[in-house]
Amino acid sequence: MHPLLRKLPLPDADVWYAPNFFSAAESDLYFTQLQQQVTWKQEKIRMFGKEMPLPRLTAWYGDKAYTYSGLKNEPQPWLPVLQQLKTQVEQATNYSYNSVLLNLYPHGQSSMGWHSDDEPELGPEPTIASVSFGAERRFGFKHRHNKAQQNLYFTLVHGSLLLMQGPTQRNWLHSITKTTRATGHRINLTFRNILS
Repeated sequence: MHPLLRKLPLPDADVWYAPNFFSAAESDLYFTQLQQQVTWKQEKIRMFGKEMPLPRLTAWYGDKAYTYSGLKNEPQPWLPVLQQLKTQVEQATNYSYNSVLLNLYPHGQSSMGWHSDDEPELGPEPTIASVSFGAERRFGFKHRHNKAQQNLYFTLVHGSLLLMQGPTQRNWLHSITKTTRATGHRINLTFRNILS
């Protein structure tokens, strides 16, 4: 494990965080390249019988298709910037990834509700590496089974790396909460390994 990664105090989980994994200069450069080079899409999902736009822009790159929230994502070929990021993340986490989901949050009301990345094609104990660039956002963990367990919240900062592995997805939900505070764009990449 990379020396910058520190284990978070979450029972029934295996979560590591490095707030300054990338330098400020690297982070600024990656943020600009991703904004300009990624083919972003505004997907729609069906909720309560209505079709609604996702509260963020998304993109899916890699070697395998992936379905979540009823959306079938056909992969776009790796961009050089994504290959570069993938290599750095793989070296830091001692794990290999074949796909990446990108989310662009344009403002503080762009959010991600409580969920687990527990789709069957990720396997029973997926390893997911999450990289954040741009505006800082509050990230939360909530235990799925133990209601007495307190939620854990912390800030995902520009250039940070979060690693979730082992039983984490089985036992915990996570989210990006809304904020009324003025925030700029945030880009998040979750590197994952699709098994089927």
